[in-house]
Amino acid sequence: MGDFAWMALASAVLLAFVQAAAALWSVRVSRWAVADVVWGPGFAAVAVLGLLTGHGGIGRRVAVAALVTVWGARLGSHVWARSRSHGGDDPRYERMARGRSTTAMVLRVFGLQGVIQWVVSLPIQLIAVSADPGGGLWALSAAGILLAAAGLVIEAVADRQLQRYKARDPRPAVLDTGLWAWSRHPNYFGDACVWVGVFLVAAATWPGALTVVSPVVMVGLLVWGSGVRLAEQAMADRPGYAQYREKTSVFVPWPPRGDR
Repeated sequence: MGDFAWMALASAVLLAFVQAAAALWSVRVSRWAVADVVWGPGFAAVAVLGLLTGHGGIGRRVAVAALVTVWGARLGSHVWARSRSHGGDDPRYERMARGRSTTAMVLRVFGLQGVIQWVVSLPIQLIAVSADPGGGLWALSAAGILLAAAGLVIEAVADRQLQRYKARDPRPAVLDTGLWAWSRHPNYFGDACVWVGVFLVAAATWPGALTVVSPVVMVGLLVWGSGVRLAEQAMADRPGYAQYREKTSVFVPWPPRGDR
């Protein structure tokens, strides 16, 4: 546990630096949405730290570091490109900033994000300092790696399909093709799979099962936090969305009701 404590402390310090740099960048450009850009790369930084400084089993350490780094880099570049295409800050942050000082916003946005990143990255930290599992528990690790890889692909494909939809002129009122025909939020579902998968890899060795707080927090954020809930509110009044909502699963991909 001493090694894990050291990795947890090192990860906390690293994330503090990442969020402090992001906060300075945000204040300089007057855009709080910088926080969204560094969300994925922050996890990638912890994964690289674990790969380079941890001494756990090389198999899981390399696999998880590779998956999380690719996931974080792709997400960061995707959000960066999306942010650059917008003229101003994200409306969510504009509403949040009303009546709050710069210091209060820095703590609320970047301070809180750093804490969440540290909690969600607990399985990565543990994998970095724990031995590879023996016997049949390798199957659990393998299942987690496959699930995380599948989630990464699902999220990337869903984001790409959404980009192509937004680039159409004219475009339909609702995106209901591809992965979006089976789930109203396939990108968030893919994201959830990544973190459930990483947890399963960690759970193959003790005390990895105790890091279950990671997928619980991440899935909670994706479904009830700033993900599905806010997206559903924003889309509620769009023409055709009520019909789309009635036939399409909200999160887990499932055949549309009319096709069953």
